[in-house]
Amino acid sequence: MGVLAAALVSLTLGNWQVTFQEADARLDLVNVSGEAHVSGTLAFISGDQAWRVVAPRDAVTNRLALLDPRGNVQGYLAFRGGEDRLTLLVYHRTAQNFVGRLRLTGSVVFTPDSFACRTQPLKGSRVLQLGTGRPDTDLNDSLFDPERDRALLMRGGSMCRLATQGGGRYGFTLDAAIHEASEATVNVTVERDYYRNRYVPYYKPINRKRCPSPPTGWMSWNIYFDKATAEDNLAEARIGQKYLQPFGMEFWHIESWQDNSDSLPVSNFDNLSLKPNQHQFPLGMKRLADDIRALGFRPGLWTAPFGTGSTNFYLAHKDWFLHDQDGKPLSTWNGKFTIDPTHPEVINHLREIHRIASREWGYEYFKIDGMSGRNHGYCAHFFERPEVRARFKDPTCPDPFERCVRAFREGIGEDRVFLACQGHFTGPEAAYADAARTGADIVHPNQPPKWANLLNQARCTLNQIFVNNIVFFADPDTLMVGDDLGIEQARLATTVVALPGQMMFSGDKLAELKPERMRLLQQALPVCDVRPLDIFPVFDMLPVWALHVRRPFAEWQVVALFNWDEKEQAIGFAFDELGLDGTADYAVYEFWTSAYQGVRKARFEMPVPGHGVRLLAVHRAQAVPHFLSSDRHITQGGVELTSLAWDRARNVLSGTVKVVKDYPVTLRFRVPQGFALAAAQAGDGITCQTAAEAGGVVAVKLLSAASQEVPFTLSWKRESTTSGGTGDAPL
Repeated sequence: MGVLAAALVSLTLGNWQVTFQEADARLDLVNVSGEAHVSGTLAFISGDQAWRVVAPRDAVTNRLALLDPRGNVQGYLAFRGGEDRLTLLVYHRTAQNFVGRLRLTGSVVFTPDSFACRTQPLKGSRVLQLGTGRPDTDLNDSLFDPERDRALLMRGGSMCRLATQGGGRYGFTLDAAIHEASEATVNVTVERDYYRNRYVPYYKPINRKRCPSPPTGWMSWNIYFDKATAEDNLAEARIGQKYLQPFGMEFWHIESWQDNSDSLPVSNFDNLSLKPNQHQFPLGMKRLADDIRALGFRPGLWTAPFGTGSTNFYLAHKDWFLHDQDGKPLSTWNGKFTIDPTHPEVINHLREIHRIASREWGYEYFKIDGMSGRNHGYCAHFFERPEVRARFKDPTCPDPFERCVRAFREGIGEDRVFLACQGHFTGPEAAYADAARTGADIVHPNQPPKWANLLNQARCTLNQIFVNNIVFFADPDTLMVGDDLGIEQARLATTVVALPGQMMFSGDKLAELKPERMRLLQQALPVCDVRPLDIFPVFDMLPVWALHVRRPFAEWQVVALFNWDEKEQAIGFAFDELGLDGTADYAVYEFWTSAYQGVRKARFEMPVPGHGVRLLAVHRAQAVPHFLSSDRHITQGGVELTSLAWDRARNVLSGTVKVVKDYPVTLRFRVPQGFALAAAQAGDGITCQTAAEAGGVVAVKLLSAASQEVPFTLSWKRESTTSGGTGDAPL
């Protein structure tokens, strides 16, 4: 590095090219191989005085100087780096005492597919960050590109703010504070293979062409277990067609169909022959797939192909199976007889049975069970055990489990949806599957769901949500909302499954669901396109889950307050814990109880019943009427609201909302003091009703005879604020 006549400083550190122009304090950081360019202005503030950042005033070649208002160098900004990590270190000159803050403000150009997120956990955080529509919060410290598995980590002192501008461009501010006898650092790092090197060695980005959104559907296991017949499945599908399909349910999934599948445990089932149970499925599996498709659903099929309970199949293919040193068959959860994955004929058979079910029978979604699990009853673990590997046909085979997973994908085809059950992000499922069961069974066989099951579903969601919609779609197991659960627990389960954007498969007897319980399923459909903003595992039972919603026309947060304890307790948050401006005013609406909470500043708290949840919409309060909440979907507008605009000249709020045929949707709007609703209109043929609610809220109910996008217009008149208006005080 050298000081040029124009006070231009330039140096190369690893893959970083660093340039500083003293005239305008412009710093450019270009990663020559990582598609990253950070460009901004350096400033240093000490007390109430601005200092200059200048080229070095001496012969030291790796630092800039901090110049006080009297022209004296009082500190330094040194550059350190190698490969893709660059560090900016701020420190005092010897014997000089000052407090200050270094600020770098400018823009970042990264990859077009990237989004802002957090890669470093906040110590003591109680909040899970989620996002839809590439939102920004003050908690983000990184950019991540899922297509390239590449991250740009930007960390500095007390603050990192990123503002998405689109096309891979971001505004940013990095702050680093320096105090007496301390150092402050700013780090900028391009991290290649972020997931692959940390968590997911078989990383491939999710295939959105094959599976553009989290699968949704119904499956029989958690209510019928091994007793469901073809007619049971079709009877449920007819109900689903009427009540759930219009809301976005896509698949109808068949479990426990194999010969001898009416007699648990699963190890008894004939899992490898493609022979259906003749009593339960007398017309065969192709006919059932056709019947499901005729009802408007895509048919799905469960398999557990790592073993069989059929002695006849075993005897006919004895060399396909594993035996101990005494010749006794090795058993697992999948079968009394377990396959040898190193036998070429076994792999060919796995590929072929799934090809037949896919191409000849017509199934489009495959839940393949017995995979990774948590112990040696599941085959990923089982195949890793030395005593088992010693019994392989080829004991030197390095990838027995991957061979099976690859055969499944080859068999079902590149255009079918593959759910790995259970699937681990650490295994080859990440490269081949579209979705993975991340939680344990929500019920035990022939038992109703219990609180312990719901709690475990939430725990597994928190732990693995960081791979959802990036590596694969997470399946927390079915959403159960029937009367075996109290309404508070049913709402909690709905929030756990649906709010983070996971797969949503229903598992209740639909004919027995009361309208209020069916409505929970409807409000979870379709699944919103949600990504984790915290891209690291979480092991604590966080009480606050915050979904940051960003749309071209509005931005808000949907915040779940979970009470994991049995007794009611107050649960809350500071607004800056959500990455919001802690000094601003926010209007808060509670979804499950349809209750406006008013305008709050700095902090919000409310009582939450034991084993229950409260779900808030949090909007920055405005001085004009503005949208507050919708009862159509759990995201309170994130799925159904498609446009919104305020016309200041005419005092008109207009928008469009997706409605479902014959199901009313109610939109709620906050009305500040000084405004009153003059008229409400909707599209042709749409029933539009309005009602005033407590706290200065107006409810607008829309009903359509067809599923469609409905325009609405709300006209307002201004009133004197001294006449005792009903809304919040003006801001």
